[in-house]
Amino acid sequence: MGTLQSSQGHSEYTDLAEKTGFSFEQIGVLHKRFKQLSHNEDILRRNHFSEIPDLACNPIRAQIIEAFFDRRNFSQGEAGRVDEIGFEEFLVVMSHFRPPSQRMTEEQRENVRREKLRFLFNMHDTDNDGTITLEEYRHVVEELLSRSGALGKETAKSIADAAMLEVASVSVGHMEPDEFYEGITFEHFLKLLDGFEIESKMSIRFLNMDTTTLCK
Repeated sequence: MGTLQSSQGHSEYTDLAEKTGFSFEQIGVLHKRFKQLSHNEDILRRNHFSEIPDLACNPIRAQIIEAFFDRRNFSQGEAGRVDEIGFEEFLVVMSHFRPPSQRMTEEQRENVRREKLRFLFNMHDTDNDGTITLEEYRHVVEELLSRSGALGKETAKSIADAAMLEVASVSVGHMEPDEFYEGITFEHFLKLLDGFEIESKMSIRFLNMDTTTLCK
């Protein structure tokens, strides 16, 4: 258990647990990570994330870091960026990487899946215009496949390229070419990733600061 958890008790974590779905123990561990990253401060800034070895090698490192400072990921209806976050905001963003509980109903599981995909979409919709480009969609698929560990980068890239062709064939049928090349909407993104097992692909592995990862 984290030191804050043992000294203050579980009551401090009740609201956070309800909001994020993390257990008290998980919140304690993540609070310890937060304090390590922030050098024992109560706020995190972008530069603190440069100290995570696993994250340094991630091809979408910039998007992941920005996700923690994107108001859209804290609450619905918000927009814009912030320069620093507290532990609650950190925990809410981290909850998007949490695997679903086995006790979830089918409806709850679908809601979690939609939230994860919305988070992923926001990560690539950097200008907040409600669309992502074809190239960004390819990067989403390539990243999800390569991070699963089952496929090599070149294989993942080939599958991602095939996914782009699928986007084109699906889209052009009911969109004007100009509309299509302007970008993919979230609803379209949902349809394209229908059946894609997102839960195990989005992990919190990059927060493991006890290992040194060499970029290859």
